[in-house]
Amino acid sequence: MCVPVPSCRPECFKHTLIKSAMSGCGSWCVSATGSNSCHRKDDSLANKIGTDLETIEKRLEDLEKKVFVENGETPHLIVELKTKAEHLKEKLEGLEHLSWLGLFKNMNMGTAHPFWDHRSSTTKMDTYRKRVYEKFKVMSQVQLTQEVREQLKKPTFDNWQWDDSEMLILLRQMFVDLGLVSKFNISMPVLFNWLFQIYTKYNHVPFHNFKHCFMVSQMMYGLIWLIDLPSKLEPLDVLTLLTAAICHDLDHPGYNNAYQINARTELALRYNDISPLENHHCAVAFEILESKETNIFAQIPKDQFRKLREGMIRCILSTDMAKHNEILHTFKSVVPHFDFSDKEHRAVLYMVLMKMADISNEARPLEVASPWLDCLLTEFFNQSDMEKLEGLPVAPFMDRDKVTKPSSQIGFIKFVLLPLFESVGQLFPQIDADVIEPVRKALAYYTEMQQAIEEGKKSKDSTGSKHNGITT
Repeated sequence: MCVPVPSCRPECFKHTLIKSAMSGCGSWCVSATGSNSCHRKDDSLANKIGTDLETIEKRLEDLEKKVFVENGETPHLIVELKTKAEHLKEKLEGLEHLSWLGLFKNMNMGTAHPFWDHRSSTTKMDTYRKRVYEKFKVMSQVQLTQEVREQLKKPTFDNWQWDDSEMLILLRQMFVDLGLVSKFNISMPVLFNWLFQIYTKYNHVPFHNFKHCFMVSQMMYGLIWLIDLPSKLEPLDVLTLLTAAICHDLDHPGYNNAYQINARTELALRYNDISPLENHHCAVAFEILESKETNIFAQIPKDQFRKLREGMIRCILSTDMAKHNEILHTFKSVVPHFDFSDKEHRAVLYMVLMKMADISNEARPLEVASPWLDCLLTEFFNQSDMEKLEGLPVAPFMDRDKVTKPSSQIGFIKFVLLPLFESVGQLFPQIDADVIEPVRKALAYYTEMQQAIEEGKKSKDSTGSKHNGITT
């Protein structure tokens, strides 16, 4: 899971969590106020406390060793103190983007570097998830202001400013604002349970984690509004698209299909090397829906559920990049005479929208997209390192010895992103400014970066160095 370390940038929106006195229920409301700039100091209170916590931890460790040597065991009191210190430290790390009192959020603060700690234990993750659940439960009566709800519809939305429990609230809001809760009689407690169960099924990996799930879902949500799909499609189709986006990478292990097949993993054997990960994501999604407590489709008639299930499976399976060219070619062939009443036309559109949302990071502002690239490369490099150890084939674009940030993006944007996005833009011109143009700018940015790297190498090679009058 990638956790951001915020940095400053101008034109920030300050979002204040205000304890509501409405009916004495103690619910939370989110409001927004404009701000021209934000200022963060390295000597912040949180940083000072973090330093103090390290000192406390060191003193506790020394005391524990001393007592253990003298008595042969660690007293319960010291174990309890260590646990409390660790808990407080994790709490501070998890709430870096909040003020010390946890009362305000700067939505556009920007991000420095994502966080990825592969050493986190299962116990720590269980403890963290429990805290997410408790906060999600406390905030279950949250009411978002209209400004936040409008921001949620935009491709510029910055996930790094929201923690996991808050993103769960935002996902819930998507169902509410699209009218899906009322149209399909979805129980709010069941929606709560389903969303948290979805959350627990995303693994603690660098890229394909819950935050990625949220970002893909948020882009799908933004496209639904930008294209005005509710006026063109049936409500069931909109429900299918949003739900597929949320479920599209469930239980992703952080190793792609090529690794699964080459390593002959259980998933590859189970699905006969045919989109093993995507088939697994689908299976997990519908396993969750088997429980009465998490079945958000319980009130949907059987014939509609069958149609929804087919649509979800089609969308999730389409995210296998091995099928990219085939799907794009089919879509391009129907664009000139696209007909929303044609079932096959709608089916290929849903796949293309799903693919578009899945690989849309470069359509976002650089300060949002760049940390995601760091996460992706970390996951790629983890896999290629493992492949080298196991003697498996290594894809050049995943090899840490051959890849740079610009080299990883230039070809991908030029030959994958832009052809896909521009094809959708032919059918929906309204997405050009908000979604396609940022991708063009990203290509220009990485091309310039690559040129600078190459010029730097040429300059270094041509200059050389001299020792005792001899150029080497």
